[in-house]
Amino acid sequence: MQTEMFLLTGVSLVLIVLSFVFGWIINSKIGKSSLSNAKEKAQKILEDSEKEAKQLKREKLLEVKDEWLKKKQEFDSEVNSKKQKLANHEKQLEQREENLEKKYEVITQKEKLIKESEKIIASQKDDLVRKNAELDHLISEQNDRLEKIAALTAEEAKKMLMENMTNKAKADAAQTIKEIRDQAKLEAKKESQRVIIQAIQRTAVDHSVESTVSVVQIQNDEMKGRIIGREGRNIRAFEAATGVDVIVDDTPEAVILSAFDQFRREVARISLERLIADGRIHPARIEEIVAKVESELDEEIQKEGENTLIQLGLHGVHPELVKHIGKMKYRSSYGQNLLQHSIEVAYLTGIMAAELGFDTNLARRAGLLHDVGKTIDKNVEGPHALLGYELTKKYNEHLIVINAVGSHHEDIEMEHPIAALVQSADAISGARPGARREPLESYVKRLENLEALAKSFEGVAKTYAIQAGREVRVVVEPDKVDDLFADRLAAEIAQKIQEEMEYPGQIKVTVIRELRKIAYAK
Repeated sequence: MQTEMFLLTGVSLVLIVLSFVFGWIINSKIGKSSLSNAKEKAQKILEDSEKEAKQLKREKLLEVKDEWLKKKQEFDSEVNSKKQKLANHEKQLEQREENLEKKYEVITQKEKLIKESEKIIASQKDDLVRKNAELDHLISEQNDRLEKIAALTAEEAKKMLMENMTNKAKADAAQTIKEIRDQAKLEAKKESQRVIIQAIQRTAVDHSVESTVSVVQIQNDEMKGRIIGREGRNIRAFEAATGVDVIVDDTPEAVILSAFDQFRREVARISLERLIADGRIHPARIEEIVAKVESELDEEIQKEGENTLIQLGLHGVHPELVKHIGKMKYRSSYGQNLLQHSIEVAYLTGIMAAELGFDTNLARRAGLLHDVGKTIDKNVEGPHALLGYELTKKYNEHLIVINAVGSHHEDIEMEHPIAALVQSADAISGARPGARREPLESYVKRLENLEALAKSFEGVAKTYAIQAGREVRVVVEPDKVDDLFADRLAAEIAQKIQEEMEYPGQIKVTVIRELRKIAYAK
């Protein structure tokens, strides 16, 4: 058994050795074959790489050659362009040289002509000096002959000639002044008439003369006794509360309230109507109703001012000024309602300003506020124009408006044409027939002053104020005033009237020069 075991073990070892040897031989053959293949592949790769490198080199060389050719063409083109420009510049320089040569030749010729002209002028100057000397000599001889013939010296003749020329110049100047003034008057009159007539035609303000009394209608005369009250206590309480006079007379079914203050009279009228309607008339009730009506009218005054501003298209007015505008409804001037007058002046001023190209809003504003000084408490003294000036200045109105308010009666100097328009519109509104009342005494005084002012001029013989003071006729002495100076006299009288008098509308000055010669046949 052991022998068999040894045999098997030996055989196994032999087989293992044989297998190892056989495997090594086979492996060695396979390795040689792989190495040979790898060498072949490496050789092929090297050959392919060399071919590709040669091809790439050839392509790069072609690209470089193309780029070089392109750059060479660009360079050649740029060189040719510069050569062309250089040639053009050379050509221009040649032309300029030719032109300069031509100009030089022209200048040279002109210099020659100038020298020749200077010689001619010098010769003519010498001739002129010689002729002037001869002329002076002839004039001197002629003057000597004239002095001998006229028996006058040169100074005397010169003085006489100057006097004649001065008189003639004065006459010519007066004639020229008259013609210019006539033409200016004609044109100015036409233009002013057109502007004013158009302004008047475009306004439609009702005129009514305000009275100092109000009439309250009652149902029957028994109510008069209740108004008077026991021992007159009701009427006394009413007059004390309202500040108006109550007139209870024989007028049927009517009681008259009299007062200059329209606001108080309106308070009294409304209060009395309410007391009559209520039926309870006694002092306590009277005071209550009057206080309530005053409060309501104060509110109405504010609303009236606001409505007036809306009517005229104005805005931005201080509330206190609005209240003063409302107060105008219960003020009057020469019997003319102040608010209606101010509204009319505002419209007229605005229309005239539009025609002349000025600010219409400022013009209407100035026209509305021009008499606002009349609404200030009567205890404050001073002209209403200056009071209105201070009031509008206090509430920061526009400077043009402030100046127009203060200067519409020439209390201060006018600074803008709108101020003159306000003054004109104020005169137009006040001068309409029936617009205002004027006391007889002041009317007569105004006519006397007008005649006296016109008669104060030298050469005036008589003066007559006619047409209710709208015209003054001046009769002059014909031996002291000639026709030319009569025209100047009319202008001077009109100027003095304008500066020294106050009057509505305008005043026409007519100067009459009449020469009469009388002879008797016997």
